[in-house]
Amino acid sequence: MSASSHLPRPRPLTKALLARWPLPAPAGDADKEDRGHILVVGGCGEMPGAVLLAATAALRAGAGKLTMAAPRCIAQGLALAIPEARVIGLAETRTGAIAPSEARKLAHLGNQVSAVVIGPGMVDEHRTKAFVQALLPGFRGSVVVLDAYAMSVVKEDRLNQPIVLTPHCGEMAHLTGDSKEAVLSAQLYYAVTMAARWGSCVALKGADTFIAQPAESVLRFKGGTPGLAVSGSGDTLAGVIGGIAARGAPAIQACAWGVFLHAMAGQALARRHGPLGFLASELPQQIPRLLHALGKHCRRPRRHPGG
Repeated sequence: MSASSHLPRPRPLTKALLARWPLPAPAGDADKEDRGHILVVGGCGEMPGAVLLAATAALRAGAGKLTMAAPRCIAQGLALAIPEARVIGLAETRTGAIAPSEARKLAHLGNQVSAVVIGPGMVDEHRTKAFVQALLPGFRGSVVVLDAYAMSVVKEDRLNQPIVLTPHCGEMAHLTGDSKEAVLSAQLYYAVTMAARWGSCVALKGADTFIAQPAESVLRFKGGTPGLAVSGSGDTLAGVIGGIAARGAPAIQACAWGVFLHAMAGQALARRHGPLGFLASELPQQIPRLLHALGKHCRRPRRHPGG
């Protein structure tokens, strides 16, 4: 597939654009509930760090309250690693996936959380998809960020609720059944077309990242650094987006700010350590300073500066 002249022209995702699109700011007397409650679901025995990265990034992005849900085999470790969080242990299958029936244990959070991140570190695509299908209906009022195998739910369903998907080109190829080479050669096409098909906000990650959502301007970000191509980087991005959404930002705004902040964090670490060799776990600690710096330049709130 190739790009078409009928595709929208993307707007550059820049600091100037974000300055015209400020994030919701908590009042001076706001408590943790006012800053938003985020639920992060993921992990497995072999990859407990993925949910830890996403959860840490969500708090660093400004979410006020964190709940993690993960397989029981790693739940206690996560609770010790992030003492600020509530942790819910879930039963797992013999393959290490969260059992689909466990979705009911999280249903009571549906009217409490403003954002959900699902997928970091989850295994067994088939059972993960079944779990996500069971979980999503209870969180229609939340912005939901789907990552890794959790994105497989779009293979069968149009998602009629606020959803952000964060595939890289290989994952987009897997979700669509097309080749990775086809996706790489037409990233704008895939971002726009799949966002419309899935009824979701799609951030198609790569050397350039395209962000598309139906009825919104398409954004293109060209500011990545090679060091971001490292294990755990995508989990961290999902957490940053989720944390911003928890604060009250709509899906596309949370996605745009998340992509930009994630890249700026990588650039900051590259200046300090060199272009390669920094860790995904070092990215979240850069986020508060970057948020503060960007926030100082923000102007009058607008729904979408490209709309």
